[in-house]
Amino acid sequence: MAPIKDYPQRYALTGELHARPFPSLKAPSTAVFLAIKQPDDAANRDKSKDLAHLIALLDHYGAPRPDADATHYYGEMGRYWLKWEQHTELVTYTVFRNDMGDRAFDPSEFDVFPEYWLMDAPGGRITSALLRIMPRPPTDDAIQTKLSEWFVPESLAVASVLDDAAVIASDFRIDSAGHLRIAIFKNAETGDRRTGRIVQRLCEIETYKSASMLGFSMVRWMAPQLNDLDAKLEQLMAQMRGPAAKAEDTLHALLDISVELETLSVKTAFRFGATGAYRAIVGQRIEALREERFMSRQGFAEFMMRRYEPAMRTVESSGNRLQTLSARAIRASELLRTRVDVERSAQNQEILASMDKRADLQLRLQKTVEGLSVVAISYYAVSLAGYLLYPVADAFGVNKGTLLALVTLPVVGAVWAMVRRLRKHLD
Repeated sequence: MAPIKDYPQRYALTGELHARPFPSLKAPSTAVFLAIKQPDDAANRDKSKDLAHLIALLDHYGAPRPDADATHYYGEMGRYWLKWEQHTELVTYTVFRNDMGDRAFDPSEFDVFPEYWLMDAPGGRITSALLRIMPRPPTDDAIQTKLSEWFVPESLAVASVLDDAAVIASDFRIDSAGHLRIAIFKNAETGDRRTGRIVQRLCEIETYKSASMLGFSMVRWMAPQLNDLDAKLEQLMAQMRGPAAKAEDTLHALLDISVELETLSVKTAFRFGATGAYRAIVGQRIEALREERFMSRQGFAEFMMRRYEPAMRTVESSGNRLQTLSARAIRASELLRTRVDVERSAQNQEILASMDKRADLQLRLQKTVEGLSVVAISYYAVSLAGYLLYPVADAFGVNKGTLLALVTLPVVGAVWAMVRRLRKHLD
């Protein structure tokens, strides 16, 4: 086979598909999950700070460092295993330990992250969770007893997942230590890698659920502004129907509203787009768990439908409302521009009519001046003709008055014909 040159990114792109392996977890074991996000413009953050923060944690435990351009890491860290991932807006740390303490969801498990290291984090905690992976008890009543001790019954979500490979549970509440609690009861027949996939999907559900709720927070911030702009737009639309309002003043006000709406669109476009993407991932991860009802309890999908989806629909409707208001403002501006153009056309017609009247008056004045010019020129022409014909008049015995009377009409006619010919030539 003839050699062929590989595309420069071929191996890197293929390796990206296999770069984030699922952990392999036995029961009993525990996992500590942490997601960190910068508060402002996280998508354009300096991601080298994320890597430096990871290296500081690895150095604390004397663990091997990642590559200089790494976006993910999985390796042994003392008696723990660390899985680190760098996402568009945040970074996640998941620490696994192949044993389990007697106290369920002990806050001291989070001490795997040193206090000084947490204080130096390049951002804030968007979510954290303690996960407890344990063998499934022989009876479902034993599971029910543990769940009643660990979680709030009102919001508890429980489900059997992956063809009864495990039972998962969480109430999605933040406990007194500041963490969510997630319990996994693993069947004895379930493999360690399948358990790792369950834990990974649960962490992803929590990560993207928390990230997508940032869109709901933005909706709360934006709602008063949208209400104010909606009222202003409605008022201006009402003014457009009245003859008293000046169209140009109303047009300027509409343009101001359009600018404000466009500014809001720019500020919220990324967040609304990201919220939609995160919402889709949450739904996909829950679907991948293949839930089945456990002891008549609500599952994760039902919990999200009742508690999470209304918030996401609010975000979606707010984005649609912003687009609708922008379109209304644009249409109103176009209508008002049309009205201004019509008014200006009417003004131009009035100006043209006035110019026609002035041209008609000017023509009449010109004819009057032409008539006066004929008289004036004829007067001087008759005088000159008289001076030329006086000697002839004396020879024929004609007095001067009779001579001037005889030449006046021919001279006036000749001058009038000359002026008329000159005007036609100029026209």
